[in-house]
Amino acid sequence: MKNLALKNKIILITGGTGSFGYAAVKRLLEQDLKEIRIYSRNEEKQSEMALFFQTKPAGSPILSFFPGDITDPHCLDKALNGVDFLIHAAAAKEVPYCEANPLEASRINIFGTGNVIECAVNHNVSKVIIISTDKACYPVGAMGISKAMMEKVAFSAAKKSSDTTIPGSSVCVVRFGNLMGSTGTVVPIFVKQIKEGKNLTVTNPEMTRFMMTPEDAVDLTFCAILEGNNGDLIIQEAPSATLETLTKALVDLYGTGKGVKIEVMGPRPGEKLFETMATQAEMSKATEIPFISKFGNNGSGKKHLRIPLKGLNVNPEASEFNSHTSPVDKEVMKSILTRL
Repeated sequence: MKNLALKNKIILITGGTGSFGYAAVKRLLEQDLKEIRIYSRNEEKQSEMALFFQTKPAGSPILSFFPGDITDPHCLDKALNGVDFLIHAAAAKEVPYCEANPLEASRINIFGTGNVIECAVNHNVSKVIIISTDKACYPVGAMGISKAMMEKVAFSAAKKSSDTTIPGSSVCVVRFGNLMGSTGTVVPIFVKQIKEGKNLTVTNPEMTRFMMTPEDAVDLTFCAILEGNNGDLIIQEAPSATLETLTKALVDLYGTGKGVKIEVMGPRPGEKLFETMATQAEMSKATEIPFISKFGNNGSGKKHLRIPLKGLNVNPEASEFNSHTSPVDKEVMKSILTRL
C-alpha cells in the first residue's frame, strides 16, 4: 500500500545496514519515494547491502550509500542535504559491549544522537525518528542509561522546537523490544547451538523480554513517520515471552528430536529480569493510534500507542507495561518465530 505522504520524498536511515535497515528498505522500495539513503561507518556492510538490492524492481526509489560516523557533522551534512525524513537507528546496542565501554556508549548514543538531531534541524528535516529501546525504562546498565539519556536529548530538542513560533523539525522517539534475528541477539545464537547439538546457554529461564520481528519494528517506525507529532514517544503493544518459552519453541522448530539441555549461565552485567516498555506515568497518557488500517501491517496486528511529551492523564489507573505482565505460551511464540 503506497502512502502519498512519502511521494517524491527523501529518507535517510543512520545505521541502516543492520537487520532493521534491510526490513525497512524492503518496505520503502514499495513506496513512491525519490531516494532512500543509508548512512553507516561499515563499508563492507554497505557493499553487501548494495549487492543485495541491486535487482530492485524498475521504478523503485534510488538507493544511495553514505559512509560516515554519526559524531562527524561534516559527513552528516552531506548525507542530510535535501532529506525530508530521518530514521536514526545507529547506536551502540550490545549490552556487554556498552557495559565494558560506557564512555563509547555515551559517545555514540548520547553525543552522537545530539549531533544527528542538530544537523537534521540545521537542514530543515521535516521529521526525525529516534530509535530507542525498552532498556531506557528504569535503566540499570550502561546501554540502557545511555539510551535513556539519548531520549532526554531528543525530547529536549522537541521542546525547543515546540517553544518557537518558527516551524522546525519534528522529533519523535520509538522504543523497540528485543529485535529477534538481529546480530548479537539470542535467537540466532540459540538456533546455532540447537543445530550443532550444543547446550543452550540461557542467562535465566524466567527472564522475560518483549519479542519484536524486524517487520514489527518497521511498522512502528513508519507509524511514527506518518502519525507521530513533535515530542511523541510511540510504542507497540509487543508480545513478551520467558527465555524458557523461547528456547522450547526454538527446539520444536529447529531441533532434531534429540534432548537439548539448558545450561543456566546467570544474568550478564547490565541485564534485568524483565523489561519495561513504558512506565505507569507514560501509560497514563497513552492513546491508541489508528495506524494499521491506514497503512497495512503485514499481519502483525499490534496496537501502536502515542505518549505525548505534554498531555493529560487520560487513564490515571493505567499500569506500567512490562514484559512480565502477560508472556505468551510456546505455540504463540512459535507462530511469531515463523514470521522471521
